Amino acid sequence: MDFLVTLSDHFIGMFESGAETFMGFLTGIIPLLITLILFVNALVKIIGEDRVFGFMQKCTKFFFLRYTLIPFLACFFLTNPMCYTFGRFLKEEHKAGYYDATVSMLHPIVGLFPHANSAELFVYLGVAAGFGEVANQSELALRYLLAGFVIILIRGMITEKIAQLLARRNQKQAVA
Repeated sequence: MDFLVTLSDHFIGMFESGAETFMGFLTGIIPLLITLILFVNALVKIIGEDRVFGFMQKCTKFFFLRYTLIPFLACFFLTNPMCYTFGRFLKEEHKAGYYDATVSMLHPIVGLFPHANSAELFVYLGVAAGFGEVANQSELALRYLLAGFVIILIRGMITEKIAQLLARRNQKQAVA
């Protein structure tokens, strides 16, 4: 009989734990995300969509800014997963490269700005704990971010070229 009681307690305990996590989301991350979305949308409306769109369009003309500054700003201000919405400011042929660069920025930004991708924080902290035994964790965070900028630039440019190649190939096949 004690076995059934224990089993029953653990069974319902699993659902109680799930409900507790769910309530944590309802009182924590979901209102934060909604507030962030509202704030960014309000800021864009106050500044003016045409001005914001124009500024972003100017930045996207330069591959260096398109694959470094814009993914960084998107991750910093909008965090994961909202950062992908900055892609709306890019031309269609640049969106694949932007997405690749942004996905890659979500890891290195965590060391200095953990709010950008809090789900990735546990990986960074694990690496930092080991590194902390031999060196400075702030140094690791800065090096991680700088290496990230180089990687996202390279990945964005390569992905853009691959997307252009595939688009041309699809156009040729459609004509034939």
